[in-house]
Amino acid sequence: MAFRKAVKGTAVIGGGAIATVFGLSQFSQHRNKHGALVQVQAEEAVPVRKEHLPTREQQLVALQSCEEFDVLVIGGGATGCGCALDAATRGLKTALLERDDFSSGTSSRSTKLIHGGVRYLQKAIMKLDFEQYRMVKEALEERAHLLQSAPHLSAALPIMLPIYKWWQLPYYWIGIKLYDLVAGSQCLKSSYVLTKARALELFPMLRRDKLVGAIVYYDGKGGCLQSNELLRAPGFRLGERFLDYRITEAFMLEKPSESIEFCRLHCRDVIIGKEFDVMAKCVINATGPFTDSVRKMDDQEVPNICQPSAGVHIVMPGYYSPDNMGLLDPDTSDGRVIFFLPWEKMTIAGTTDSPTDVTAHPIPTEEDINFILSEVRNYLGPAVEVRRGDVLAAWSGIRPLVTNPDSKDTQSLSRNHVVTISDSGLITVAGGKWTTYRAMARDAIDAAVREHNLQAGSCRTMGLQLEGAEDWSPTLYIRLVQDYGLESEVAQHLATSYGDKAFEVAKIAQVTGKRWPIVGKRLVSEFPYIEAEVVYGVKEYACTAVDIISRRTRLAFLNVQAAEEALPRIVDIMAKELNWCEQKKKEQLETAKTFLYYEMGYKVKTDQLTDSSEISLAPSDVERYKKRFHMFDKDKKGFITILDVQRVLRSVSMQIDENTLHEILNEVDLNKNGQVELNEFLQLMSAIQKGRVSGSRLAVLMKSAEENLRRRQAIPVDRSGGGL
Repeated sequence: MAFRKAVKGTAVIGGGAIATVFGLSQFSQHRNKHGALVQVQAEEAVPVRKEHLPTREQQLVALQSCEEFDVLVIGGGATGCGCALDAATRGLKTALLERDDFSSGTSSRSTKLIHGGVRYLQKAIMKLDFEQYRMVKEALEERAHLLQSAPHLSAALPIMLPIYKWWQLPYYWIGIKLYDLVAGSQCLKSSYVLTKARALELFPMLRRDKLVGAIVYYDGKGGCLQSNELLRAPGFRLGERFLDYRITEAFMLEKPSESIEFCRLHCRDVIIGKEFDVMAKCVINATGPFTDSVRKMDDQEVPNICQPSAGVHIVMPGYYSPDNMGLLDPDTSDGRVIFFLPWEKMTIAGTTDSPTDVTAHPIPTEEDINFILSEVRNYLGPAVEVRRGDVLAAWSGIRPLVTNPDSKDTQSLSRNHVVTISDSGLITVAGGKWTTYRAMARDAIDAAVREHNLQAGSCRTMGLQLEGAEDWSPTLYIRLVQDYGLESEVAQHLATSYGDKAFEVAKIAQVTGKRWPIVGKRLVSEFPYIEAEVVYGVKEYACTAVDIISRRTRLAFLNVQAAEEALPRIVDIMAKELNWCEQKKKEQLETAKTFLYYEMGYKVKTDQLTDSSEISLAPSDVERYKKRFHMFDKDKKGFITILDVQRVLRSVSMQIDENTLHEILNEVDLNKNGQVELNEFLQLMSAIQKGRVSGSRLAVLMKSAEENLRRRQAIPVDRSGGGL
């Protein structure tokens, strides 16, 4: 590849994984530094199915031993992985480089929808915009492809548009029917109109007053598609190679001499610190919101083509929505779209298109969360109290929209993608959306083949089944229950997350020692993730605890407190697999907690109860809560300790282990002095009353103990009737 000059630059490469090498096979063997047998592959003309992913050491050797790749992809999100997969299926020798984990950026922070874009079709019609129409048409075709290629990870989802004004009924009905019409033969299911009574039957949480009826249409739900599950290994059936290889932000794109038509990319492994060069005929920039950073490494004067737009999401308990019905509000108070969807037995709600100047993922703010909650309240009935304390996780993702550099309104932008070729031959693919990743990859590789005269066939990814789909069926989980003794909920989770590869996870699941389940120790009690998934995740190149809680499982996205609770066990398992020392374990714990605190909404959750929180309780409530507190503080010290709690629990025959009690008190110990003071307890009860805190274990424990004591005191102890 001919770059005009050697350019050094710094770019934050986000969205995905590591370095992936495709199109290599034929094993040779050596021992790694831990004495394990490592297999290294050399080039082979005929792809051979591989039953196991190669080790990281093996991939490192393969990456450095290859003299020259045909295609080098920078960025391991959905689009980057799609480009690498497309190139490999055409017989091109391909490598993929990333600084982080597969889909660690925008690709893992999406709406979990596989959709064509109802609102984009509306804009296409209202503005007579043919480009918007083409984008919707293409997205609907790709939606059908995704649902067919990964049936274990995806499914059709009915989405309701509640109607509160009579004139909206024909307006939205026409729009939704046009959406069905554009999909043509690939329409998932035909949309339909519901009466008010039927709408409330299917979505009983809806606000009843002024409800006219509803319209239901179908799109796809992605489940774990937005994690690294989607593209991690369909190619090793084709002889591809995957490498967990993280690089730094600093690159050097260099053309050594005029006579050599390839690019030298200098990079460094941030895990072990080793530096090396990778040669390639063609470099593809698929870095999402960081697109312009890489483009400026090639040409400092190039204008920006990417304008970031932030989307904020929150996760709430599953009782906020039906198990299999979503809700969409296409016209909120500020003009943005609100979606309200069932996901992993929880409810996910979020907004789209908030312009931002940052490319790193912003921290969700209290203002963002409160806006979403206010819109949710507009649609739910008064019987459902929408509480701030019910927000279990919150995150913000950057959408890489393509725009004119002078544009400031991201709402007017579509998700159309562009493929550009610089004077030096750098291929950039930008824009688009998750659903259209395959089409984006196809166009990028088509451009690379034309520009660099690569010897390659046509695109072969349409119809290619993704990992786990081949032998999957809706009843596969039953075999997991019967053959391995897994809980039904755990078996269903494994089947829908891993497809026919669920048996590989089940085989390494530990025996519980219980009558039932026989195998499968959960990481936390309320979620079906098991310890064997951590071991399996390491085999799939998970290098950090964050990789496990956010992308090999979805704990961080579902409940930040549950994720924090699972962290010590996760780190212990990873330490055993990766030979971590105690210092490394401590670093991993701290890094993961920081990730939860800032990026997953733990900070804004804990900010609901601080040592400066206001106490706004009625005098009668203050006296009631003081009385409850003094049941524990018998000595009138003004605070309670773990010993006080243990004493009361013994008196009512309740038992909780000491470590758990420490955790319970620590949640309310705002000044972290090892005790809960009366003022802290009143702050907690005030926050609970206002809905800013929910699920406080201490509040529930103290109330339960109080009720138990009252019941015991109400039982007469004197003998009746003068009996013996």
